[in-house]
Amino acid sequence: MLFSVAILLAACGLYGLIHSLLASHAAKRFAEARWGGAARRWYRLGFSLLGGLTLLPLFWLAWALPDQPLYRIAMPWVLLSGLIQLAAAGALLAGVKQTGALGFIGLRQALDPAGAGPLIAGRGADALVVRGLYRWVRHPLYTCGLVILWLTAVMTWNLLALAAGLTAYILIGIPFEERKLLAEFGLAYAEYRKHTPALLPRVGKIHHGGTEGTEKNN
Repeated sequence: MLFSVAILLAACGLYGLIHSLLASHAAKRFAEARWGGAARRWYRLGFSLLGGLTLLPLFWLAWALPDQPLYRIAMPWVLLSGLIQLAAAGALLAGVKQTGALGFIGLRQALDPAGAGPLIAGRGADALVVRGLYRWVRHPLYTCGLVILWLTAVMTWNLLALAAGLTAYILIGIPFEERKLLAEFGLAYAEYRKHTPALLPRVGKIHHGGTEGTEKNN
């Protein structure tokens, strides 16, 4: 089992490294300098597709490598965990829609070249306003994804390694992501971050600073 766990953790680390490098300002500056308008049009879509496709080998490894079960959620609790996962999946889709689904995955930029802005938005390029899920946490898409990962009905050593590796990637990546958000939104984001938790909502206390959410993870 240790071999399988080590392979999966290393694969998660490689995935995180590739994803973080492509999301970095340095990569975007290089792409925009090298390919200009084509980069502004296609970079986000390519980033989204690559992010999804490079997740597939992780799940394949979790299935293919030697494994042993750790626990299985028993009835009737498995029904409850399944309902929570479904709710998290619905909330994840709602969060993507809230940020503008076509723009989030890059289709808007690809289909409308005239509307494709610079890959690195300057400070004040967008107004930072929050609503819906983003009133509760700064990164609701991550929160929903983690709920889905950790409430799996049958937990094995491989799935545990996969969940731990992706969770570590998210926790390590959030500070780097928020540096970019601070550079783009300045004091508005600093104030939002001050009053809104990153992943776990504080019951009875939500941010009331606006009407629209933002989730810029590249």
